[in-house]
Amino acid sequence: MILSILPLAIGWPQIVIIVIVAFIIFGPVGIGKKLGNLIKGTGKGVKEFKKALNEEDKENAENKESKEGEE
Repeated sequence: MILSILPLAIGWPQIVIIVIVAFIIFGPVGIGKKLGNLIKGTGKGVKEFKKALNEEDKENAENKESKEGEE
């Protein structure tokens, strides 16, 4: 049972490979700027999603109130 978990262990060689791949993807210079832009974009997306949900909830509440008023 322990042998099935061992391949998931991350050692120094795996960390070095991950860092090399990150440098290939993002480049050694400006990695902080690129990651910052990625995080900023994700935050904006979450904010827009929450805004859309709130607007939909308001519309549903208004529709429900108008239907109750008609009855």
